[in-house]
Amino acid sequence: MRDRTSVVPHSLRGLRLRLTAWYVGTLLAVLLLVGLGLFAMVTRRMDRELDASLRAAARAMAAAVSSRGTGGKTTFLSSAERRLILLDDSGAPLTEGTVEPWIGELARRAQREDRGQLGYQQEQGRILRAFAEPFRTADGRGFVAIAIGDEIEVEDRYSALIAASAVAALCALMLVGLGGWFIAGKSISPIERTIEQMRRFMADAAHELRTPITVVRGRAEVALQRERAPLEYRDALRGIELESARMGRLVEGLLVLARADAGERPVERVRVFLDDIVLDTAEAAKAIAARRDIRIGVAEFEEAPITADPGLVRQLVMILLDNAIKFSEPGTRVEIGVAQSGGAAVVRVADQGQGIPADQLPHVFERFYRGDAARSRAGTAASEGAGLGLAIAQWIAEAHGAVIRVDSTVGRGTTVVVRFPLAFVDRVSPS
Repeated sequence: MRDRTSVVPHSLRGLRLRLTAWYVGTLLAVLLLVGLGLFAMVTRRMDRELDASLRAAARAMAAAVSSRGTGGKTTFLSSAERRLILLDDSGAPLTEGTVEPWIGELARRAQREDRGQLGYQQEQGRILRAFAEPFRTADGRGFVAIAIGDEIEVEDRYSALIAASAVAALCALMLVGLGGWFIAGKSISPIERTIEQMRRFMADAAHELRTPITVVRGRAEVALQRERAPLEYRDALRGIELESARMGRLVEGLLVLARADAGERPVERVRVFLDDIVLDTAEAAKAIAARRDIRIGVAEFEEAPITADPGLVRQLVMILLDNAIKFSEPGTRVEIGVAQSGGAAVVRVADQGQGIPADQLPHVFERFYRGDAARSRAGTAASEGAGLGLAIAQWIAEAHGAVIRVDSTVGRGTTVVVRFPLAFVDRVSPS
């Protein structure tokens, strides 16, 4: 069996890869935008929470000093996340340790404006945030309470969350990559089938056209090799005419299918009676059947109103009758009937031919398909067709919402049944 991937064009495989890359790239862009947005939001929230914490710590220190007073050096409990400093109104520290210049400047600004001040400082890759709260004790002395926090140390607490988010994003990208590859494969699968169908269609069409063209050319070359009698020229021209007619039918069938595939063949929708169309078509087909000594008989016949294109429905019925005649033995009978069944208008065409093997039934609606029976009867009416009739019949049926089915038994004949949706209308009696 031929490897299916061998017929897939490299451009389609590249398209699948590009689609997958687009899926992954789109998700990556979304994750980056969402991640940056969340990071900015979390950062702002951490800054606000840190500022609020420093403000609360500075004011708590100010309240403690105001309530119990201070003298000389005073010790306040600091931690790895908080550094607490108390300055007098001259800027001298009352707590242990030294005061950096930027802290003194923050304290002086707080005293000048007589309200709490926020300050920021970067030192060796660290981001320090501070809040200075000016206050006075009951005896009128002025002080500045300062709380300092390390923003980097606060952010370190979120490092595990950031790492977990990065791992989750990586897993999401991998899943989207796998899912995108699968979805892209499903997306281009119809394109692959269409391209393969087009290739097969073109190859089959070229093959079918090559035979009559070769015959026409051969007959013409033979006729021109030497001077011939008028009767011989007439025979040559008659053969050319037959092959030209065959090419004409083939090209016409190809044109019908090409227009159907492109949606360029409009389908008329009018209320008609299927029994009238079938009866008229059967009368026209009797002339074809008579040349092969085949009789067309009418089985059950009921009024069956449908909404359809009369021309296309007539073409469908003619295709079924033509096939039945081609594959019937001389002296046999082809039956056609119309009935209402289960809310549908049903056309039934049955022949008494040699039948179709069960393994070939699934392929009878494929374009250019002709079973072994047709090929084995070269030179007969059964071998004249190009294998497009039932493909056109199926398209006509599907265009009308109908269902076409073929049942066959080898040695006993073939029956084709088409079920059209029934239109419930009253036949208008002529006045």
